[in-house]
Amino acid sequence: MQIWLLAQKPFNTHSASSCPYPMPHPNTSVQIVEVCRVTPQPNSPDSTADTPDLSLPLTYFDLFWLRFPPVQRLYFYELTSSPSNFVLENLKSSLSLVLQHFLPLAGNLTWPQDSHTPILRYFQGDAVSLTVAESDADSFDHLSGYGEFIEAKDYHPLVPRLDVSHEQAAAIALQVTLFPSRGFVIGTTMHHAILDGKTSTSFVKSWAHACQHMIVNNGVSADSDFLLPDQLKPLYDRKVIHDPTGHGLGSLCASEWQNMDGPDNKSVMWDMKTPLPDSVRRIFEFTRAKIHVLRQIVLDAKVSDSLLHLSTFTLVCAYMWVCLVKAQEVDGDKMTVQAFSVDCRARLDPPIPANYFGNCIAGAAGFVKAKELLGEDGLVVAVKAISEAIQGLDKGVLNGAEVWVSRIKDFVQVEGVYSIAGSHRFQIYETNFGWGRPKKVEVVSIDRTGAISLSDSKNGGGGVEVGVVLRKHAMEAFGSLFAKGFGDH
Repeated sequence: MQIWLLAQKPFNTHSASSCPYPMPHPNTSVQIVEVCRVTPQPNSPDSTADTPDLSLPLTYFDLFWLRFPPVQRLYFYELTSSPSNFVLENLKSSLSLVLQHFLPLAGNLTWPQDSHTPILRYFQGDAVSLTVAESDADSFDHLSGYGEFIEAKDYHPLVPRLDVSHEQAAAIALQVTLFPSRGFVIGTTMHHAILDGKTSTSFVKSWAHACQHMIVNNGVSADSDFLLPDQLKPLYDRKVIHDPTGHGLGSLCASEWQNMDGPDNKSVMWDMKTPLPDSVRRIFEFTRAKIHVLRQIVLDAKVSDSLLHLSTFTLVCAYMWVCLVKAQEVDGDKMTVQAFSVDCRARLDPPIPANYFGNCIAGAAGFVKAKELLGEDGLVVAVKAISEAIQGLDKGVLNGAEVWVSRIKDFVQVEGVYSIAGSHRFQIYETNFGWGRPKKVEVVSIDRTGAISLSDSKNGGGGVEVGVVLRKHAMEAFGSLFAKGFGDH
């Protein structure tokens, strides 16, 4: 099979001024082998790879995330038998194959002077940056482990840098880091104004599906047989996103960003926060049994409010909220916020298909003073606050959309805001490239955004994993509090 790769370019052609990501840490053992540019492979059924160009305007759902930092995720795969060149060949070939269905991801985001809103544009010949790196095999078990703290900075060399300037930003960047005889890691960096969590994970699953196709066909050119499952085929039709307010939500959102920090600021770049020093990360698991314990605590409280949402999501977020406030010793009089995103695809009127490409999420939040979470009934208080936020969505997910951007600009300045990245509904541990399920999945970017990550559990069984990044002393306190609530200490 022909691999559609543009000529390799040296790693040092990525100028530091055009990309706000640090170079690999000098004390790490990660070495860059090559940086290649993978183009969509043409001439395959059910694809648009022969399209000379494609333009997608950003909707108001996309524009809300314009200045947010990208989402960075790592997929760890254990592998001891297949040689590295076999892994790389199939990953590169399948990436080229699947990009014919995801052309916009090979393009760039710009904000033309004659346009009211930014536009994602693909021109024939555009490509996705794929970095290939290699690391010391001995570090794989530590980085993919669960039992101990991992320094936040240790993951940074495993995620790719996204080419970005004020004038133009790449949609995505990818990296494959090989750990000889132990496994490999796929790192993804994705511009949040282009993809939400559902779209980004669907793309990676599509890539995995294409890779399995390549392996089954022994790398032979079997493009004519390659089709994506219906649930993974992206829908690009922007007409399905209606503006029920009649106020031009897209233009309003764009104007908010454009007039930020001075007039006519048509930048597509974001501010990247530096992780706190001495910060460590760890994944905590909520098994089905632990979720049952939380549900029973709330039921035993005999709260009169019959509208409580006792879903896995609500219970997990509420418990995390309480533990974080206690571990960080938040002032009791301070207002704390639990913010989360809601997939609007099924909530819009009319609903839009689940495979819609782009952002289609709205925000919701519960508000509680810290002292209410510090008491014996803190979990119940948190569940009630999150439940009320969810019930508020019944008034319409676009309620107050005219001021989304201005509100979020105020929100990010407030301390005591806890947010969620990801969802256990994405079933991220089902991302199989042909060498089995991931050993571990991490959202690296939470060490800069301050969010906690949420996914299904590696161990299945209806469990949930939550990733946390805190300063070391706070993490130690958090770990103790988390275990104590279930009698695990």
